[in-house]
Amino acid sequence: MTSSRDAGGFWETTGAAKTFTHPLDPELLEEFVPLGARVLDYGCGYGRLTAELVGLGYRSVCGVDFSAALVERGRRAHPGVELLHCPGFPLPFEDAAFDAALLFAVLTCVTGDADQERIVGELGRLVRPGGVLYLSDVPLQSDPLNRERYERFAGRHGTYGVFETPDGGVFRHHPPQRLRELVGAAGFVVVQERQDIVGTLDGRTVGRLQLIARREPSAGA
Repeated sequence: MTSSRDAGGFWETTGAAKTFTHPLDPELLEEFVPLGARVLDYGCGYGRLTAELVGLGYRSVCGVDFSAALVERGRRAHPGVELLHCPGFPLPFEDAAFDAALLFAVLTCVTGDADQERIVGELGRLVRPGGVLYLSDVPLQSDPLNRERYERFAGRHGTYGVFETPDGGVFRHHPPQRLRELVGAAGFVVVQERQDIVGTLDGRTVGRLQLIARREPSAGA
């Protein structure tokens, strides 16, 4: 999990101790990403999913995150798993260096449009033409709790769907079309979508949207 610069302090302190719960769907992953693929886990946090990929048999996996504290925690928890602290862009990889990239519950922690576009655009640079972006994030929810906090914080943050938590976190839920447009602008085409219910950092549950998007061959021409 990563954060835009203005909220970075949370992920170096309080957020760095969180237990992340947003799960991987191994069946969906294996349908589109073979075990021999070079995989980037962007916003890896403490390497939870990066290590899970290794455990599933993926042989070439690298996790990167904005937070030095989370990466250090991950290196202690998962020795031997490649985790890099990368606070800015461009990331230290050549164009088209990966066959696939994961972006799991990252955009919910990045509230600014430009920051989100920068992240997905960088993954468009790094995933080879024909490769896959597996995005999983939280769309706008319809329950009373979330509707109330969307409305309460919309004026302060200028975006409906952004909200604050009592421990200092700032998060964003998205119209589903916003997520589709982000991947499309980076040169990906959505080829499959799935929705289900997952846990949150505060012990609640939310609906999530998973997108499998393939980078268009023409994007690398």
